[in-house]
Amino acid sequence: MPHATFAATLLARSGDPRPGLLFEDEAHSWAEVVRAARARAALAPELCAVPSGRPRHLGVLLENVPEYVYWIGAAALSGSTLVGVNPTRRGAGLAADIRHTDCDAILTDAAHAPLLDGLDLGIPVHRVDSDAYRAMLPADPPEDDPDVAPSDRLLLLFTSGSTGAPKAVVCGQGRLADIGSSASNLGIGPDSVTYVAMPLFHGNAVMANLAMATHEGATVALRRKFSASGFLPDVRRYGVTYFNYVGRALAYILATPERPDDADNTLRSAFGTEASAQDMARFGERFGCRIIEGYGSSEGAISINKTPDTPPDALGLPRPGIEVAIMAPDTGAECPPARFAPDGGLLNPGEAIGEIVGLNVAKAFEGYYNNPEADAERLRGGLYWSGDLGYRDADGYFYFAGRGADRLRVDSENFAAAPVERVLARWDPVVMCAVYPVPDPRTGDQVMAALELDGRPFDPEGFAAFLAAQPDLGTKWAPRFVRVVEAMPLTATGKLDKRPLRRDRWTAGDIWWRPGRDLAYEPLDPAKAEAIRAEFARNGRSHVLTTL
Repeated sequence: MPHATFAATLLARSGDPRPGLLFEDEAHSWAEVVRAARARAALAPELCAVPSGRPRHLGVLLENVPEYVYWIGAAALSGSTLVGVNPTRRGAGLAADIRHTDCDAILTDAAHAPLLDGLDLGIPVHRVDSDAYRAMLPADPPEDDPDVAPSDRLLLLFTSGSTGAPKAVVCGQGRLADIGSSASNLGIGPDSVTYVAMPLFHGNAVMANLAMATHEGATVALRRKFSASGFLPDVRRYGVTYFNYVGRALAYILATPERPDDADNTLRSAFGTEASAQDMARFGERFGCRIIEGYGSSEGAISINKTPDTPPDALGLPRPGIEVAIMAPDTGAECPPARFAPDGGLLNPGEAIGEIVGLNVAKAFEGYYNNPEADAERLRGGLYWSGDLGYRDADGYFYFAGRGADRLRVDSENFAAAPVERVLARWDPVVMCAVYPVPDPRTGDQVMAALELDGRPFDPEGFAAFLAAQPDLGTKWAPRFVRVVEAMPLTATGKLDKRPLRRDRWTAGDIWWRPGRDLAYEPLDPAKAEAIRAEFARNGRSHVLTTL
């Protein structure tokens, strides 16, 4: 059963002598974790003044280190709000995040404090690795019961920012406690060792791992930041049984050299989002681990999970009690079910693909902090509009079709990027792929794909032959442009960031293109790129090349 607050979830671990936190060469019992959180909760009033009319906001600018875990607990016990500050942000963007969330103090360390140099924030900055900070911690923290309520704001967690400016999602004490109580659904129990390598400033690590481990009294193995090469050594070192992931993490682990003993490990299960069906199957086979894929977000309103009967490429079905539909954003009408060809190709993408909408979950959305425009974009007509594209088959299974910006219109045909990406991901050299629209010289879009390969050079004939052999490749789906990248641009949470790819279009990097209708790719040299720009000018479309 869930506790009423996350503070109560944490205090249930008081006096627990079992291992609670493993980090590098450190090991801390749950009792020690709770005591460390109590000490920092007692310290919180000394770090900054209590603002009027709202809880204290403590910004944490750290990698995944024990201090981060302690301060999440301290925020819960002191009635404060912890703001997860993204350490990959810089300059004005970093300052804007801190100001927007009304941080009253920043907790950081020697490695990250220089990021704040030159920023006029007007708030105290405390280094958690300094002697002065350690001297402030009480040796004998009080054990008073916290005065907190389920509705109290506990966390402000920034969205990944993969499609726009990051927004600070509100997560209350009650919601995090409720999330933690679902640990058994993911195979997490008291004897589990969970691995946190996704960043703690993002909801995936806190909600799909730390909160659940705390509820069950499982052991948390903490890594500063994700490393594909360090993954399996860490699993074996700590005896990891469960891990969470976001985006392309599985793809990066699979790209490491394969060894015959890869399945000789303690892994039992993993939970994450946005992995391909191919990567999930390959990962499970290679490492002997059950992959549980789901659809969800830090906002927490919609949750869709796979069932045993879910088709391989589908997200699955909504959790019991959650009603979800695919709606046309322009009309608000429900989209008709997807129809498939015998080869699996989507026959009616133009009418079947719409926005994933929660029909009865608006109250579960706690909102974005100080962002009424973003709230209004999510809540319209009493419904929760996710901003993500999807479609639904005749049996009710939902499929992901990309972010709201991932819709293409080619030769008057509308389709989404995700089905095209699923096809391209089958090509053996591909580690990661991204499909996105670029402007057509006359009207609409053309398809562009970025490919991260496994070290082999791009083979244009092989790629063309692969495309020609795919029975479910839509007639307009074959990329006009292909960009070969050494590494895909990612957000700090490991999600694909298509914005720099869209911005560069075909003007940067190792670019290939097919000038005609045939599947024949050739290098795009500067002269040919200039000829394309001239075609835009002839058609009065040069202005579209100046917009992002």
